[in-house]
Amino acid sequence: MEWIKSEGYSKKKVDWAGNILINKASSEEDRNEAIRILDNWRAIHRYPMHIFKKRLKEVSEKMDNSALSVQRLKRLPSIIKKLQRAYQGDKPTMKLSQMQDIAGCRVVMPTINQARELYEESYLKGHIKHNRVNEKDYMMFPKSDGYRSIHLIYRYKSDKGKNDYNGLLVEIQIRSKLQHLWATAIEIVDFFTRQAIKSNEGQKEWIDFFRLVSSAFAMMEKTPLIPGTPKNKKELYSQIKIREKKLQVIEVMGGWTQAVKVFQEVTKKKPNVKFFLLELDVEEGRLNLRAYTKEQEEMAIKDYDQAEKRNQGKKSYDVVLVGADTIEDLRNAYPNYFVDSEEFLEKLQQIINRVK
Repeated sequence: MEWIKSEGYSKKKVDWAGNILINKASSEEDRNEAIRILDNWRAIHRYPMHIFKKRLKEVSEKMDNSALSVQRLKRLPSIIKKLQRAYQGDKPTMKLSQMQDIAGCRVVMPTINQARELYEESYLKGHIKHNRVNEKDYMMFPKSDGYRSIHLIYRYKSDKGKNDYNGLLVEIQIRSKLQHLWATAIEIVDFFTRQAIKSNEGQKEWIDFFRLVSSAFAMMEKTPLIPGTPKNKKELYSQIKIREKKLQVIEVMGGWTQAVKVFQEVTKKKPNVKFFLLELDVEEGRLNLRAYTKEQEEMAIKDYDQAEKRNQGKKSYDVVLVGADTIEDLRNAYPNYFVDSEEFLEKLQQIINRVK
């Protein structure tokens, strides 16, 4: 495979590109140049990412051959969103050249003990010539939103032929299967409800629900609970049951999963389909899907608006318009999408069944 080389843009120029892309007043000419610079900057991370993914796969599968490792380059919308992120009303401060997760590798280990052993033996103690510049142990110190994982940031370093890529950053994430099921479920809900629970910007009901479930999973794995959630199992499980019933999580997420299966079947037979309108009646257990071509985009939006107005205020009714390309992106980001979502719902049902 031929690896893309840098086109010689300085970090100052890379940061300029990032600023242009989040500035609504930027000219079309500047935006086009900024996208070219960003595309090259992102592409040159592919080789270092390949090196880290290769090692991650080797050490994880040596421990357990069912370990699942993947790699990904951050998508343009996600990069721009991160560049735009502001904290406590301040202006955004993230620079494109400083972004640590342009390239990322992730491994999902079957158990929490295996995940921690991989982290400690293969990365903390293991010999790696690349420089570790940052690490976050969100397993033992979980985020307040419920996120649990381990993040390691390395700066690529080579003394041989591939030193063109020296200095580029790659993120490694290590998770247990339970932690991965939780994170995948968040992605699914964000995708279909157009929220940003992942960035702590979603609806409070959903945010609270996932914080509680994360603590339940942490309790199963005997790791620290999420701050502010009940420490008593009975109380914790009861609160999860109450919120699940209010949000109808099992029925709604189950409907979304079935819808994605249909989306994929339809696009295989009709590759010209670009949009799907999903109408889910939770009470009746009915799922209605309509497919649209690119030329029918205006009709799709009109039908979506009418469906929303027709079912406004119905808590048991869900209406979503999604693009075929974004469905494919979701599947690529989560190769075991169907298994993971179904396993999450099984774990959730087990929690609910424990409540008398």
